Amino acid sequence: MDDFLRRSASTARFTHGSPRAFSFGDSGRLLWFLRSTGPADAFESLWVLDTATGAETLLADPRVLGPETGGLPVAERRLRERIRLVAAGIGSYALSGDGRRAVFPLHGRLYAVACDGGAPTRLPTAGPVFDPRPNTDGSRTAYVTDDALYTTPGGRVSPDDGARWGVAEFAAAEELDRGRGHWWSPDGVTLLAARVDESALQRRHFTDPAHPELPAEDFAYPEAGGPNADVQLWVLGPEGGRVRLDWDAEAFPYVSDAGWESADEILLTVQDRLQQNVLLLTADPATGRTRELSRTTHPLWVDPLPGTPARLPDGRVLTSADVADGAARGLALDGVPLTGAGVQVRGVAGTHRGRLLVEAALRDPSEQQVLLLDPAGGELTPLADGPGVHTVSASAAGHLLLTSAGTDGVRRTLRTADGRELAPRDLSAPLPYRVEPLLERVTELGIPTALVLPRGHVPGRRLPVLMDSYGGPGAQDVSAEPRRWQYRQWWADQGFAVVTVDNRGTANISPVHTHAMYRGFSEVTLEDQVAALRALGARHGDLDLGRVGIRGWSYGGYLSAMAVLRRPDVFHAAAAGAAPTDFRHYDTAYTERYLGLPQEHPEVYERDSLIPDAPRLTRPLLLVTGLADDNVHPSHTLRLSQALTEAGRPHQLLALPGVTHMTPGGAREKIMALELEFFRRELAP
Repeated sequence: MDDFLRRSASTARFTHGSPRAFSFGDSGRLLWFLRSTGPADAFESLWVLDTATGAETLLADPRVLGPETGGLPVAERRLRERIRLVAAGIGSYALSGDGRRAVFPLHGRLYAVACDGGAPTRLPTAGPVFDPRPNTDGSRTAYVTDDALYTTPGGRVSPDDGARWGVAEFAAAEELDRGRGHWWSPDGVTLLAARVDESALQRRHFTDPAHPELPAEDFAYPEAGGPNADVQLWVLGPEGGRVRLDWDAEAFPYVSDAGWESADEILLTVQDRLQQNVLLLTADPATGRTRELSRTTHPLWVDPLPGTPARLPDGRVLTSADVADGAARGLALDGVPLTGAGVQVRGVAGTHRGRLLVEAALRDPSEQQVLLLDPAGGELTPLADGPGVHTVSASAAGHLLLTSAGTDGVRRTLRTADGRELAPRDLSAPLPYRVEPLLERVTELGIPTALVLPRGHVPGRRLPVLMDSYGGPGAQDVSAEPRRWQYRQWWADQGFAVVTVDNRGTANISPVHTHAMYRGFSEVTLEDQVAALRALGARHGDLDLGRVGIRGWSYGGYLSAMAVLRRPDVFHAAAAGAAPTDFRHYDTAYTERYLGLPQEHPEVYERDSLIPDAPRLTRPLLLVTGLADDNVHPSHTLRLSQALTEAGRPHQLLALPGVTHMTPGGAREKIMALELEFFRRELAP
């Protein structure tokens, strides 16, 4: 393994020592976060920054609290896969309502710590702890063990009825951005809890062939067209009282958000199965009765917009809205558009001094600005609008934490309410490369593309092309965020012209661009990738279109395998990792949002399946799968390999025991080294 890959593996892709998981506490006086001690340290500790002085205090070091015993509870391990969390030490924490205390799990144990710098205290629990949450003053903590909800002090608060309590089901955590399943009331006495019945779902199984002495694992999986988990929300009172929140759960089975607004009100967001209708509901915790506050609809699907729907302090409801005939993603107040065609809104991060904090693109879609939006008249005021990708989080006291990512790296700035600027220390290693990809919009559709050439490339020297795109919905590749270009620069330096394309269906360009993938992944994805490649080849004579490889992971793996199966005239070799080869076997919430129900549109699923294409393979194909992947189950890759074998089509299969979808612990870098050998061989002059 070369030096770049070695450093990437040892630093968790150059993230060790970088602060993350920020939370404001104690009315904005404190900024809590996680960070390791530097590039060589994998173990994250819990820190707090005093915004009055700028001083940082180490509150909890996992190495001081004792060695790992027993590993992560299964529920936490699976949730980390859902939310893409790879961290040793303290992986997560939760603050009390007053923001002065934190609780965190560590190797199944539960700890609490106060902001004053006292030593963490281990709390008694009924078993290995998952997702602990303290109440308002930190006097009680709710947690899950063995799919039951408990409090400490106290005991079990959920009934023993065979359901899972206090957790987010697979669809919510993987596809709906809801990773939690219980919430304390403001008075710290009552809990709102999800009840999840997965008895109707099929079970997915895993076994580690490298360790045949170990038993197989299994979990409930909602396969497209099949049953979903039955999700209910219950109010669990202090004296054993239970009230179920009542909405039409048959018509709106997905709960994408929930929480207490006051002791007398709960707000929840629910969606229909095809996600064409999103409802914001108010609920009475005493009776369980609900009432609709807003309804967002779309004839194809309502694309999620973080921070919406939401009720503002004046009672008006903020929702997403497509404006200018789908040319822009915008916001609406009580159904009246608030933004216009020149603003591509990507999220609402909260409020600041009476205005909305908005993350949006004003110029090229590769960039993102932070803006203040006046809800009274729609006036926009930039807060961070330089080149790059800017994000923000805010405290109720008026502090702002701005993160700016660009060509020169990532910078975090804490702007206090009184005008000072502070910065939590970043102890990570500098990014190895300063990459300036050539960004171009091509074809009559204006498809975003990026081209990365070897450093020191001499014009006139022809280069084999390596396509490196994700290509799927909900993601954007062509962005000014610097980390994603480090690996593409490494690939370029191995002698390739690296091309990345955000075909129609990908995120953050426009609603029209995103919704073009409705009722079909394969045709739009492949058509745009081919058209963009040819357009770039016509502009840049050094791209040798007679030697084109393509690589990708997850949906990018699907794209890569499809490319050599269906367009061998364009693509000459492919490395396809974790490819969902037949979406009839992928999950409900993701797949049905775009393709509909397989029972109603069987031709769509058949058209997007790669299994029938197996006899057509004429190009070199390397298939890669992690045998512990619970997102894109290894059966996807193995089914395609089986079909290729039965059709007599030679191919290579790399099956990795113990490797998950996130390819942690250096697995990604080892795969890249093997892919490099593959492409050098197959794309040789």
